Amino acid sequence: MIRTRHALPSALLALSLTACGSASGSSRTGAEVTELRYQGSVGAVTFPELAQALGYLGDVKLKWVGNTISGPQDIQSAATGQTDFGGAFNGAIVKLKAAGAPIKAVVGYYGSDKDSYIGYFVADGSPIKGPRDLIGKKIGVNTLGAHLEAVLKEYLKRGGLTPQEIDKVELVVVPPVNTEQALRQGQIDVAALSGILRDKALERGGIKPLFKDIDLFGSFTAGSVVLTQRFIEQNPKTTGTFVNAFAKAVEWTRTHPREEVIAKYKEIIAGRGRNEDATAVEFWKSSGVHNRGGAIADKEFTTWIDWLEREGEIKPGQVKVSDLYTNEFNPLAAGSAS
Repeated sequence: MIRTRHALPSALLALSLTACGSASGSSRTGAEVTELRYQGSVGAVTFPELAQALGYLGDVKLKWVGNTISGPQDIQSAATGQTDFGGAFNGAIVKLKAAGAPIKAVVGYYGSDKDSYIGYFVADGSPIKGPRDLIGKKIGVNTLGAHLEAVLKEYLKRGGLTPQEIDKVELVVVPPVNTEQALRQGQIDVAALSGILRDKALERGGIKPLFKDIDLFGSFTAGSVVLTQRFIEQNPKTTGTFVNAFAKAVEWTRTHPREEVIAKYKEIIAGRGRNEDATAVEFWKSSGVHNRGGAIADKEFTTWIDWLEREGEIKPGQVKVSDLYTNEFNPLAAGSAS
C-alpha cells in the first residue's frame, strides 16, 4: 500500500508556530540576522553554497549544520527554527502550509528537463511494461509525500488505475545511494533515480526507464526554498541579499560552460572539509530550474494543489497559491515566465 506523509503532528506544528527563527536570533531587536543555518547534501553543492563561493552573499554567511536527503524534513527544520531556510518539492510545501506552518517560498531551486529529470527504472528483462504492471510491486523512493510519490501517482492515474488499485502499489523508502543496488538485487521492482545517481546507474547498464516525470509534465521547476514569514518580516534586507544571491547563482550555472560549473563545484567541495568524494559532480548537467533566476510561477504550485485536493490530502480551497510564494525579493523575476 502506498504510504503517504500526513500533516505535521500537533506538537511539531505548535513548535513551528512559536519557535520559527528564534534559534538563529532573528527575534532580536534591531540588527538583522547575517548568519544563515542550513542543511547540505553529501557530495553536492547547493545554490547558497555556490553563491557564497562566488561572492554574491556579501556580508551574509552560511552555517552548515548537517546534511539531509529529504525535502519534507528540510522544510520542517526551517519551519521549526532548527535552520533558517530549507528546500523541498512544491507539493510538500503545499502540505506543510496546509498544516499551518508559517512558511513562504522565495525562489525555485530544482526541476526537471531533458538533462535533469526523475526517471523510474526497471531492470533489463523486467516484465513491468506499463502502469498496470505496478500493482503489487515495490517502488524505491527517497522519501514519502514528495516529488517522487506525486509523479508516480499521476502516472498510475493516467494509466487508468483506480484508487483501490493504486493503493496496492507499495512505496519503499531507500537512501538514494542504495536505490540502484536495491533494484539490481531484486529488493525493489522499480527505482526512482535522478541526477548523478541516475547517470552513473545508466553508465553501468542493465536498467532502462519505465517512464520519466518530464513525460507527464514537460520541463518544470519542481521545488522551492522557503523561509518563515517571521524571518522575512524581521530580516527583509538579509532576505533580499539571500534571494538575490541565490537567483544569481542559478543564472551562473545556466550561463557558464558545464565544465566550468563542475570545476567550481569540485573546488567548493574540496574547500569545505567534509571528507566527501567529489567525483559524482562530474555527472552534473543542469539544475532543471525552468524560470530565470528561479522565479516562481503560479502553475508550479497549482499543479500540486489540484493533485492534493484530488487525493483528499488537503481540502478544496484550504491553500491559496498567493499565500505560498513571493517573487518580491528576486530581482530576476521581472520578465521571467512567472
